[in-house]
Amino acid sequence: RGTAFQPLFKMSYSCSKVGDPRPGQPYKGGNFCAFLPENKEGLKTAKLLKKAFERGLTFQITSRNGEERVTWGRIPHKTSWDGGKARNGYPDAQYLWEVGTIL
Repeated sequence: RGTAFQPLFKMSYSCSKVGDPRPGQPYKGGNFCAFLPENKEGLKTAKLLKKAFERGLTFQITSRNGEERVTWGRIPHKTSWDGGKARNGYPDAQYLWEVGTIL
């Protein structure tokens, strides 16, 4: 196991906008953590993920049980350093390639 970048996203409470499940309604934020290997490909992916975040593509607002909250969007993130692909962790030999094709 090598070293890793660990981006942390802190999403605050706010009101949803047009295109969200219930525009104008408040939603819950949260803290979101992801892992990337600290190597050339990991750094390249981090830059692409930063651009996706700046464009509002990283998260989405979902509605469950009458409550809106921020969740991960369609871009896959590794939320664990271990556990394999089935648990959004490493090892996953294809992850950087897969996320790179999405971005």
